[in-house]
Amino acid sequence: MEITYRSDALPPVEQIIALYNSARLPRPVNNPERMQQMFAHSDIVITAWHDDVLVGVSRAITDWVWCCYLADLAVHEQYQKAGIGKQLIRLTREKASAQSMLLLLSVPDAMDYYPRAGFKKIENGFMMGRSV
Repeated sequence: MEITYRSDALPPVEQIIALYNSARLPRPVNNPERMQQMFAHSDIVITAWHDDVLVGVSRAITDWVWCCYLADLAVHEQYQKAGIGKQLIRLTREKASAQSMLLLLSVPDAMDYYPRAGFKKIENGFMMGRSV
């Protein structure tokens, strides 16, 4: 199986939503406009393709010199455990620059995945939730 990685174009929002539904990533998939805006305002979007099927995506926001927030990492359920997520992380990190740290918030089901992908768990973070 050959996977192609791209960072030169955003996929159609319908393909993004189908991928997120397959990966069970909790995002506003019932609001295509919001999903489109999430991607349009991202600094880095790396996609993984098997032929013409979107099988993975990494979406990040960065200042390029200090931090890069990995907002989304999604891999189609039929393509998980094939190294696609780790490759998306590697390409995101490469694009963000060696000066930037890579940060993320994990869904509960993925807490065991990220240490295996090279992340270190931290305890010194805070957040304010969404009001909408």
